[in-house]
Amino acid sequence: MRRSSRRDSAVADRLNPTRRTLLLLPALGLLPHKTDSGQALPQPLPLTRILFGGDVMLSRYVGTLAREKADPAWPLHDIAGLFSSADLAFVNLEAPFSDHGHPIEKGMVFKAEPEMVEALLLAGIDIVSTANNHARDCGRYGVGFTLDWLARNGIAAVGTGPTEEAAHQGAVIERNGVRFGFLAYTYDQSNGNHPDRDDRIAMMDTDAMAEDVEDMSERADVAIVSMHAGLEYWSKPSPAQRKFAHAAIDAGASAVVGHHPHVTQPVESWGNGVIFYSLGNLVFDQFQRKETQRGLIADVRFVGKRLAGYGVIPVDIVRTAPRLASRVP
Repeated sequence: MRRSSRRDSAVADRLNPTRRTLLLLPALGLLPHKTDSGQALPQPLPLTRILFGGDVMLSRYVGTLAREKADPAWPLHDIAGLFSSADLAFVNLEAPFSDHGHPIEKGMVFKAEPEMVEALLLAGIDIVSTANNHARDCGRYGVGFTLDWLARNGIAAVGTGPTEEAAHQGAVIERNGVRFGFLAYTYDQSNGNHPDRDDRIAMMDTDAMAEDVEDMSERADVAIVSMHAGLEYWSKPSPAQRKFAHAAIDAGASAVVGHHPHVTQPVESWGNGVIFYSLGNLVFDQFQRKETQRGLIADVRFVGKRLAGYGVIPVDIVRTAPRLASRVP
């Protein structure tokens, strides 16, 4: 669900930089509609702004705090306006939804209570990756329930699907006359709890991903790949991350967005695209390191179907919830 003011807000943000420390390259100027002689010029192509967040975990202490506050949307309150100002907003959903069992308050198996979807709705999140190592934390039922619950709330999911084919098809969302196609993959799907494999979850296979990107290029004007991979708490991407991300751009993707290490990693310009190796956490209850309490929001701009600029917006995570940071990344 997208608010009508999003395009106006995006243009206003482009013209009036704020303390968000947006690092946009290159600068995107507005073209005049007429020459000095009054002759009309072609209308400029539309600007589309996409914001990407890292790991959003709506279980454990995050859920406990939300219940104490009687506000399931609380985790994203402080940055909801920022995400809602974009044309498209994307995050990695690090906990499946389920209506079975009691709330999870500790441990490494996550379950988001259904009402916690209100956090995503408040922030106007359009699309989430559900391909990650916690995808099966609520079993086979949880995979299907998560897909159904997101769809009922108007949020697209990529990386998992009702079938293996659907998981690899991704999702296409149109904005400003441009079709943006999203795909998502994970290095692991079991979290150490399942010896078998669920084909409804797209795994990181470079050749299969390249075929998916090529297929997406026939259905969409822009292809974007989400990558759940890397070594936890490492500030540098692993060789596997680099190989997969480079292959995605080489296959035709304009952007690769990574998460899972729970800390931020570098941004790399590669070929005709950009790679955000890890955005770190966005909503999480990891207090053991200061690095896990800092994250990045990727700000990517397209003019028509052309990648025209990108930057990062730093956030601090305070009691599990992100706030815009004053520091420059």
